[in-house]
Amino acid sequence: MDAAIDSILAFISANQDWALWIALIFAAAETTAFLSILIPSTAILIGVGALVSTGELDFTPIWIGASIGAVIGSFFSYWLGWRYGPRVMELRMMQGQRPLVQRGTEAFAKWGAFAVIIGHFFGPLRAVVFVIAGMSRVPLWQFVPVNIAGCLLWAYATPKSGEIGGDILGALWRLITG
Repeated sequence: MDAAIDSILAFISANQDWALWIALIFAAAETTAFLSILIPSTAILIGVGALVSTGELDFTPIWIGASIGAVIGSFFSYWLGWRYGPRVMELRMMQGQRPLVQRGTEAFAKWGAFAVIIGHFFGPLRAVVFVIAGMSRVPLWQFVPVNIAGCLLWAYATPKSGEIGGDILGALWRLITG
């Protein structure tokens, strides 16, 4: 898996014009039910942030792409929950996710629609929180603002954490090497 991540980051570094689109694709995968379990999108987006710290990439296209991708993936997952309801939980890929579904359901009971924002930042919940919002029939007018806020915040914070980490490592390296 590390080799795949390294290859993707090397491709982005060599093809900077694709950075926005790649951030969009991986953010969409990370916020889409089922795909987020299979694809290491968070690691890739953090790695892209580290490339920003080296000066190889500009942060703005990454944030824009990741924001749009997160909106696409989370709205698709919400639609799945809304359209198919509890039948989504019968899918083979969701069978092992019962504890996460329970935690997500409890989060909605405790925080309401704000659980969507919280769900963006907790990797395991990210796979199911948007589906649960749809299944729970959270009204679209409540889902849209909290989801877009969560998408923008998550799409900023995830690669930014890689950038900050890269900056810290660079500063430590300069201290060590003089």
